[in-house]
Amino acid sequence: MPESQNIEWKRSWKDEYLKWVCGFANAKGGKIYIGKNDDGAIAPLNNAKRLLEEIPNKIKSLIGLTVDVNLNQTKDGDFLEIDILPQSVPVSLRGRYYYRTGSTKIELTGASLNEFLLKKSGSTWDASIESRANLEDIDLRSIDQFLANAKTANRLPDANGLPLPDLLAKLRLLTNGQLTCAALILFGKDPARLYPGLSVRIGRFGSSDTDLRFQEVIEGNLFYCLKETLSLLASKFLIKPVRFAGIQRIEDDQYPLPALREALLNALVHRRYQSGVHVQIRVYDHRLVIWNDGPLPEEISIEALLGPHASRPRNPLIADICFKAGYIDSWGRGIEKISNAFLEANLPSPQFEENSGGVRVTLFSSKQATSESTTPEVTPEVTPEVTPEVKKLLTAFSGEQTRQELQATLGLKDNEHMRSSYLKPALDDELIEMTIPDKPKSRLQKYRLTKKGERLISTSKD
Repeated sequence: MPESQNIEWKRSWKDEYLKWVCGFANAKGGKIYIGKNDDGAIAPLNNAKRLLEEIPNKIKSLIGLTVDVNLNQTKDGDFLEIDILPQSVPVSLRGRYYYRTGSTKIELTGASLNEFLLKKSGSTWDASIESRANLEDIDLRSIDQFLANAKTANRLPDANGLPLPDLLAKLRLLTNGQLTCAALILFGKDPARLYPGLSVRIGRFGSSDTDLRFQEVIEGNLFYCLKETLSLLASKFLIKPVRFAGIQRIEDDQYPLPALREALLNALVHRRYQSGVHVQIRVYDHRLVIWNDGPLPEEISIEALLGPHASRPRNPLIADICFKAGYIDSWGRGIEKISNAFLEANLPSPQFEENSGGVRVTLFSSKQATSESTTPEVTPEVTPEVTPEVKKLLTAFSGEQTRQELQATLGLKDNEHMRSSYLKPALDDELIEMTIPDKPKSRLQKYRLTKKGERLISTSKD
């Protein structure tokens, strides 16, 4: 039984492992085995019976959870199993919230914490009340265009002629006379006034990521950003390949327009607005990259995303309005539609990946582009959320160093603490890497910063 998202091995008990308990409880639950080493082999406990009493009491008094702690006695020695069930309400340890993601324990802060607390309460950010705005902040032209689109799509009967407050209430964008965040994102006159970073940035690059030729920034509500971004891409950033049929000159789109529109819509609908990080579009000679902040839902992997899957929007109110406008469906078929459009155009399949806390989509306009895309791209301007321990580790680096050298620099004596709180999360987040990755336990093993780690350090200094 290897370590995984739901299983953690610890050689001995330390009170800091209460953070792991909290993280499992806030995620999908899990088991912590005390008395097992990194390989899962039993490292016998001498104080198992005492810990059998102490651990449940500490978890109860400091986290407020009742958990099962079981003593396992084998011929190789004793070990404990702590069984943590997932909780429907958020739990904290000394006012801090932890979460288990993959095989890593992280502390939730900022936008991630806000999103987590809303989810646990059965709500979402886009349904939150925006007390700083009123009906004067709603753009009536955007409303009229939406109603026209919804009528064409036949997805909003009996809406014409409704007073604005009644219409917004019908759309669940007005609650007890107050606008929701979704109302401003969708129909606001100037939503960037309330939500900094609410923009789409387009950059045209040459042969490398340092060769920025020109750029544009689009600000406005979602519908404006969609229309203006597509217009700017067509008029300023993309080329139209020319071919001839006999004497007739034919200009094709560089990318299938429905697929490009769908990819941009996905970025706008599913982005994490509360983080204040803009949508980024990078245009190259033969490929186009769209990135938005906000990871995929835990229930959906990249692999699952490429096949039939349930729709789990981060912003359900925003998604519902886009559905009613006829822009998207509610069956989770957006990625499939993008892929099919490129297949029909005889172009390479798009790439979908999680990157820097968000989702990145790469569209190719020729087979040549797939080889060009192996050139590393600059990470979008977003700082990954890391623990204070990981930040200390990254700043301690000076070239390639052994664990012992790093541990001495940090002034740490506990090998297990160094591994679990410093090295492991930094490796999982691809901030550092091993010099001998195929032999992780080699006595010659050293560690070094990755480009991602170097960027994080550089950003922190700025």
